[in-house]
Amino acid sequence: MFLNTTLFKLYKTPLLLVFASLLFYISFAYDLVRTDYIKLVSLYTALCFLLFKLVKLLKTNIKLLTWLAFGFRAVFILAIPHLSQDFYRFIWDGRMLLEGFNPYLFTVESFISNGEFPVAQAKELYKGMGILNASHFTNYPPINQLCFVIAGLFSGKSILGSVMVMRLLIIVADFGTLYFGKKLLTNLNMPTYRIFWYILNPFIIIELTGNLHFEGVMIFFLIWSLYLLHIGKWQLAAVAFAFSVSVKLIPLIFLPLFFQWFNKRDISGVLKITHLISFYVIVGITTIVLFLPFYSSEFINNYTETVALWFKNFEFNASIYYIARAIGYTFRGYNEIAIIGQITPIIVFVFVLIITFFRRNKTTIELITAMLLVLSFYYFTATTVHPWYIATLLILSVFTKYKFPLVWSFVIILSYLAYLNIDKADKSENLWIIGLEYGIVYSVFIWEVFIKTPKTLKEF
Repeated sequence: MFLNTTLFKLYKTPLLLVFASLLFYISFAYDLVRTDYIKLVSLYTALCFLLFKLVKLLKTNIKLLTWLAFGFRAVFILAIPHLSQDFYRFIWDGRMLLEGFNPYLFTVESFISNGEFPVAQAKELYKGMGILNASHFTNYPPINQLCFVIAGLFSGKSILGSVMVMRLLIIVADFGTLYFGKKLLTNLNMPTYRIFWYILNPFIIIELTGNLHFEGVMIFFLIWSLYLLHIGKWQLAAVAFAFSVSVKLIPLIFLPLFFQWFNKRDISGVLKITHLISFYVIVGITTIVLFLPFYSSEFINNYTETVALWFKNFEFNASIYYIARAIGYTFRGYNEIAIIGQITPIIVFVFVLIITFFRRNKTTIELITAMLLVLSFYYFTATTVHPWYIATLLILSVFTKYKFPLVWSFVIILSYLAYLNIDKADKSENLWIIGLEYGIVYSVFIWEVFIKTPKTLKEF
């Protein structure tokens, strides 16, 4: 009894923080309506504060932090996501594949409008994903589709069952990220507790485990690839990188950045180029092989058409794009995205080339920092920035001196306030709220990148 009392006194504060976190996560998972924005922001703010206190108090107790990461995720196991509808399309795609259909060749709407229901619970899935999602071809790459198929195999007739299977896959990926993230931090002579700014972050727990976004699986393969690259196993790193691309296409933007990393590895200039080219070839061949089962001329057309929507049709939570759009409205007054959406990819490409050839990217930390800057620039100029996109920035920041992605992972919750008008005639975003979000993010970004010196940047 005395021992228990002593332990309680010793760990009283952490225990209270853990208990409060569990209560808030339970409320978030099972007792939150997404239009209840006061509760949404309050819960999220409280959880972010508790994250900060827990990591600071327990940063020397890696084992306990790991158990907490698992426990907080376990809270969501039986919860149906209520901040995103995408999982309904995930389930549809997986069941389509199991029924022998190529999901890249058919829209959901093409079946439903003809009164056809090719998969179990087709009506429920169609209603859940919404008309916009149902009217487009799927854009999820093959490894992502494999996850959907696994959900269909284990639970082909239950939406909740499929959700649970996908959630477990994402949790497994998160702990893979934890494992290789800690190893990479150790190899870089950085404190291993830094990985918990990602793994224990409420943003990651809610967006990936809770809302079932597969950025977590993509990030697992990306961090595994970076670890393999750091220890010299670049051939295996290329395969892991291709798997990351085959979950989400976004890592493709990093490919030019490897130029300097390979360029400093060998004495012979020819051998350097050979390794670099071989890396690209392995990535390309592995990615093509993974896409090959779905290949057809229709697939290429449908897939490129769907990916193009993110540049020419969709607008959400943008920053620089909204400013450019407002300027364009003053003298054109219509369809600015069609024009700006063609220009911004060129600007991003030029920026990537500048970072590739004119910034030092020879060490692993320099390479990861370059990745962080490139992806940040892409999101700053993008027409659509969904909350879960920031997950990749957050994991990259763990291995750098920058904290602005950590700040962004907190203020990104403001983007959900756009959903307040979902059932009203006015479905436009509140630009004041978006301005507040980006005002904070850009302030920290400019301070860290352009004003602070390396010596004044403090440890996490």
